[in-house]
Amino acid sequence: MRKNIILFVFITASIFVLFGLNLALGTISIPLESIWNILWGKGDETIIWQNIIWKSRFPQTVTALIAGAGLSISGLQMQTIFRNPLAGPSELGISSGASLGVAFIILLSGNIGGVALSRMGFVGEMAVSIAAIIGAMVVMLIIVAISQRVRGNVILLIIGVMIGYIATAIIGVLKFFSNDEDVRAYVIWGLGSFAKVSESQVYTFVTLMAILIPLSFLLIKTLNLMLLGESYAKNLGLNMRRARFWAICCSCIITAIVTAYCGPIVFLGLAVPHLCRTLFSSSDHRVLMPAVTLTGAALALLCNLIARMPGFEGALPINSVTALIGAPIVISVLFGKRKNELHEY
Repeated sequence: MRKNIILFVFITASIFVLFGLNLALGTISIPLESIWNILWGKGDETIIWQNIIWKSRFPQTVTALIAGAGLSISGLQMQTIFRNPLAGPSELGISSGASLGVAFIILLSGNIGGVALSRMGFVGEMAVSIAAIIGAMVVMLIIVAISQRVRGNVILLIIGVMIGYIATAIIGVLKFFSNDEDVRAYVIWGLGSFAKVSESQVYTFVTLMAILIPLSFLLIKTLNLMLLGESYAKNLGLNMRRARFWAICCSCIITAIVTAYCGPIVFLGLAVPHLCRTLFSSSDHRVLMPAVTLTGAALALLCNLIARMPGFEGALPINSVTALIGAPIVISVLFGKRKNELHEY
């Protein structure tokens, strides 16, 4: 218990430190004192620094913090529902559905109208976000409908993967018939970025996630019962079909919103639950849910900081950074298990 408290304090403190570093570091370094004055409206800091903080770094940092927390919660829910250590937010085809929606906007609209909607400034940004949400929600509705008819979690997981393959195939056809500029724009979107959320959009994003993340915490008791197995959970009065329905809906909606605003961010939802189970030595969701929320936020801030480190021209693709950090975490956790646990994986 004491160890967990120390870990929570350390992770929380690291979030504050990383948040400050994300605001301070970049191609232009800004002193922490100046950042404090800008955030609280004190002093007479240069207008250039104020614009960098309010129009770029602050929205990007807040987006990274919230998106990392949301994806980590979604990954934990998926791994619990399917009792599969390799399950993640994208395994049910939700990210692929969002990507397909964006592909129609970036690739198909360019072929039909001559100019892709994505190149129309603010209207284009809104069109891409809305298309991603619609694509993700359509796949989610299909998955939810199937989940009411299929009892086995493994079958549902396989169907989700197949839906992802279908979406990828359609995207491949659209790429084949699109011009190079539109394909490049789509590829850049697919690399993921916390910088896509503008100053005006960040408030909507934070509001949506501020509703969805607390709702996820209401499922803690349900997820703990799911760990006992279907038979035990039913004997304790849990309606498995309804519980799976709400857990899948919550996880899918979080993934859809994050993907719509940030693109398909990989590895955070897969790696963070594994890391937290190892650090906190617990499978109790009363511990894991706040743990993955804080750890996911901290890890996303770290990845965003690395992607924007001074010396890089512009910013590295965030998915490259999350994969480089997330993959070793998953591998080290798996090899840290006892032999019989590793064999089960």
